[in-house]
Amino acid sequence: MADTDTTPGAPSALTAEDRLALYRWMRLTRTLEERLVALYRQTKVVGGLFRSLGQEGCAVGSAYALQRTDAMSPLIRNLGSMLVKGATPLEVLRQYMAKGDSPTRGRELNIHFGDVQDRHFVGQISHLGDMVPVMAGITLTFRLRGEARVGLVYVGDGATSTGAFHEGVNFAAVQRCPLVVVVENNGYAYSTPTAQQCAAERLADKGAGYGIPGVRVDGNDVLAMHAVTAEAVARARAGGGPTLIEAMTFRRKGHAEHDNQSYVTAEEIAHWAETNDPIDRYVARLTGEFGVAAADLEAIDAAVAVEVDEATDLAEASPPCDGPDALVGVYAEPARMPGLWYRGDASRAVTEHERPASWGTHDG
Repeated sequence: MADTDTTPGAPSALTAEDRLALYRWMRLTRTLEERLVALYRQTKVVGGLFRSLGQEGCAVGSAYALQRTDAMSPLIRNLGSMLVKGATPLEVLRQYMAKGDSPTRGRELNIHFGDVQDRHFVGQISHLGDMVPVMAGITLTFRLRGEARVGLVYVGDGATSTGAFHEGVNFAAVQRCPLVVVVENNGYAYSTPTAQQCAAERLADKGAGYGIPGVRVDGNDVLAMHAVTAEAVARARAGGGPTLIEAMTFRRKGHAEHDNQSYVTAEEIAHWAETNDPIDRYVARLTGEFGVAAADLEAIDAAVAVEVDEATDLAEASPPCDGPDALVGVYAEPARMPGLWYRGDASRAVTEHERPASWGTHDG
């Protein structure tokens, strides 16, 4: 494991309830993705399937440090952060299956959808750093309006070599935007090892070039990930400007389900699975250091399984897209073409959301 700048596993100010919530979100992320894999193999998923196996702690720990009204821009491997922010398994399943009542009514596929008004996550444009300048602009509005809100944006290690990343971070630094940039360094930019696309030994050191703090953290330690992000969020909220967080992690699947990951040795994958799985590590700490009963975790596992099963049944029963729906939302006032039938509840899927009860009690 690479060196980090933080104390491993610092529990921060989390309560016992918070620690169990972190476990639930990680377990829900993995269980939901495992169900998506099964649906993908049944050809019920439309388009690609991108997994976060081995990176759940990074997404969940960081997103849990945000408050309800803070903005967040997830990437293809940040399903966990979207769930923390209020996205539901049913929405995700419908979206991946391109159902007519999915959040985008069959557009964009996978997790390319957002909710900027209620749950405050912004749908991604691309995973190549493009959301950094977007989030810099969004967080600039927070500062100009005097709002005590923060934005968090995820990028991969490869994205730190793009112009969009440079321009966005540089602008955010100069404007003192309340932005937290999380770089998920999983060792590969698609199939390119980090050392072959960037000469810097530590991506966190790039922060110095922009005049902002850069910190490296063990991304597979959900408590450490939460503690570092919470500190960066507090700094941003207090007017201290951006922070660059390099989360050291590893994806144990290819870039997408169609990628056989032949560029990674089986030994490396096995090493991370056996010694550095974020859920296994967290379970060991919960049952050891924090005295959580194994039965309590098993009860969470069972509840998550039921939630995913019920969501799957509803998603599979959802109707397919209506052809004329492709015209809805394209223009400010969609044209009504004679002879075409428009689904009357086309907008409802965008404005109504099923959400877990815990969302209403989580303050950040």
